[in-house]
Amino acid sequence: MVTYDTGSVTLERVREYVWEIPPTDGMRVPARVLASEQLLDEISDDKTLEQLQNSAHLPGVQKYTLCMPDGHQGYGFPVGGVAGIDTEDGCISPGAVGYDINCGVRMLTTPLEYADVQGHETELVDRLFAAVPSGLGGGGVYEGSVEDVDAILERGMDWALEQGYATEADLEHCEDEGYRPEGDASVVSEKAKNRGKEQVGSLGSGNHFLEVQRVTDVYREDVATEFGLSPDQIVVLIHCGSRGLGHQVCTDYLRKIEKRHGDLLAQLPDKELAAAPAGSQLADEYYRAMCAAINFAWVNRQLVMHRTRDVFTDVFDVDREDLELLYDVAHNIAKKEVHDVDGEDRELYVHRKGATRAFPAGRPELPPAYADVGQPVIIPGSMGAGSYVLRGGENSLAETFGSTAHGAGRLMSRTQAKQEYWGEDVRDDLRDHQHVYVKAQSGATVAEEAPGVYKDVDEVVRVSDALGIGDRVARTFPVCNIKG
Repeated sequence: MVTYDTGSVTLERVREYVWEIPPTDGMRVPARVLASEQLLDEISDDKTLEQLQNSAHLPGVQKYTLCMPDGHQGYGFPVGGVAGIDTEDGCISPGAVGYDINCGVRMLTTPLEYADVQGHETELVDRLFAAVPSGLGGGGVYEGSVEDVDAILERGMDWALEQGYATEADLEHCEDEGYRPEGDASVVSEKAKNRGKEQVGSLGSGNHFLEVQRVTDVYREDVATEFGLSPDQIVVLIHCGSRGLGHQVCTDYLRKIEKRHGDLLAQLPDKELAAAPAGSQLADEYYRAMCAAINFAWVNRQLVMHRTRDVFTDVFDVDREDLELLYDVAHNIAKKEVHDVDGEDRELYVHRKGATRAFPAGRPELPPAYADVGQPVIIPGSMGAGSYVLRGGENSLAETFGSTAHGAGRLMSRTQAKQEYWGEDVRDDLRDHQHVYVKAQSGATVAEEAPGVYKDVDEVVRVSDALGIGDRVARTFPVCNIKG
């Protein structure tokens, strides 16, 4: 048996790129890590494996808990963590979803090629930075009332369509068509709504960004054609979430669950995993509130894309209808899904914390455009590396509850990044040596997101492809990037 010893825990190799920690000390299922030894060396440097083991204590957890190849330490649950938990005998955990509910990415395709953009980079990055609100605090494309927020929470992208911010095609190319019917504004606090009402259509800060990219490589030409991708094409990647509203929803329900379900919390090794038992009032209310925040995040990304379309039609000779949404994928989410567990279909809360749904062709949740080819999966890298478009792999349902990685994964904290990098130097180096134009609210933000802060996205995607959970389709590389 091949093993990997971190000094505190020993992992057994199940097969290539699949490592397992057997159940011990109250773990209900094994804990699995999907990684090469290079990635495992990085994962073992922090508390990722400890958090993964802790997650295996949650009631109702099925098969095994999982850490995707981009995994790293998070809050309670590791970022890159996936767990399928029974909706009748299990629980739902806000800490296993995350604070930024439905943090996610979408890709906008354009009819432009890289040559069309060269020479316009400075104008483009300046115009995008001016058009798309970013940074901490308030400011959004749409600043409405609490009643407007209620409508967004309950109607999602249908609200954006009605208001003229979206097209029917946008809804058809968004996960769940941009709408969770369970979203219920009545279980979202006024404090959360007030935090969100001035942030509809904004990037926020941290690792959120809007990045213009060019397609550099195509690996599966037939799938790329179905996705509308071709070599040298210009695309736009938008990464943001539910802003302060989603953070407040998570905070509110963590506190409520800690108070009401202390008996369950006492059985768990980490209070950050606080969970509401399936069937309880708080489990139901949190699920409805989380779905409402999911709807808010989809609208948030839609309005950022609306402004992006404005800029591209102004700067370049393109028609708005030719700027098409490829797909929008959600991270930080727990959804009720039916999966095969030991030969039996069971409804599970599939918690994906910094992980992407990656359903293969034939899964009924897929939109008609991708029913026969598989779900697009978008994997951001860093400002100095490529990003990837994948499609849901044939092995994903059996191996990972239909999931794969969500990005490159951080190697160092933001505090450490600011100690090791100077934002202006990072920006100048990207422009002078890689022809990547970056604009941000502060140099500190650029330092926090320097390329050296992240793992090797090529290695993360290579492992996903090799395991058949997310198949490489195309690679992109940054042209210009705006950050908060």
